[in-house]
Amino acid sequence: MNRSKQDEALPAEIIRDWLQPFLDHLRKERRYSVYTARNYRQAFADFFAWLQGSRRGEGGFDVLTARDVRDFVIEAQRRFDRRTLHNHVSGLRAFYRYWMQRGRLERNPFSGAALPKLEKKLPKFLTESQMTALLGGPQKLLENESLDAFGAWRDRLVLELLYGGGLRVSELVALDYGALDFASGSARVVGKGRKERICPLGRTAMAVAKKFRDEFARNTGRHDPVLVSVRHERITIGAVQRLVKKYLALAELPMDLSPHKIRHSYATHLLNSGADLRAVQELLGHANLTTTQVYTHTSVARLKEIYAKAHPRA
Repeated sequence: MNRSKQDEALPAEIIRDWLQPFLDHLRKERRYSVYTARNYRQAFADFFAWLQGSRRGEGGFDVLTARDVRDFVIEAQRRFDRRTLHNHVSGLRAFYRYWMQRGRLERNPFSGAALPKLEKKLPKFLTESQMTALLGGPQKLLENESLDAFGAWRDRLVLELLYGGGLRVSELVALDYGALDFASGSARVVGKGRKERICPLGRTAMAVAKKFRDEFARNTGRHDPVLVSVRHERITIGAVQRLVKKYLALAELPMDLSPHKIRHSYATHLLNSGADLRAVQELLGHANLTTTQVYTHTSVARLKEIYAKAHPRA
């Protein structure tokens, strides 16, 4: 992993002896995304700068107390919003836990650290009609000759897989042909923490995948990527993000939406149509049911609407 701007001030020996082994563990063993690893790296760089500025780290990482951590959290609130602070502390807690497991540190001062409460934000999502407009974008560009057939069908496949399977972007770009089961209409996906799950993708997504494979793909072996660039190289996360922004603009939808919001839409639409919450949890690959429950707000709203229209005492 290359040295980033955030840790240019870190001593080389700190990176070599403490930070890099931890980051390698996150990526290679825990299979964390590049974004999580980057955020934890930034968290460590900020924490180390605070240690140096406050002169509390002169005895090493093992001398910090719960009071020191409290002071760090109080000062960090001036620099970061609450969610970023929570993420940073999570990363630092993981850093200490990693080195405790290897016998290099004796305790984790970030365990039980008091943090400001997070505001409960409801996930943003597209309505079913908005989703239909978004999915129709590639075909529209193909028809008016603004995009060639390869680009249109590739872009449509990206959108259909995101919505049809509720995939994370990292899961989407990692898909190989060996993970697709065209007979059952599903994909074997490796998610966070190397957890594998089977994702139904739906008839439409599989039909688009079959057409793209048969008419446009150059390599379709088990380990060849499903989604590729014009040079037939595996598509990147950044390319998917830009692609989604392009079709949001085309459909005149809010530009602050991201590929992950398509996943939110997937979950919301399933629950609105009566899907079981635990089934949706499995489909999304959530470790905890509480993570999935954030989507039930729209399901409850839909139930109230049905009740108001149908019940004689409503």
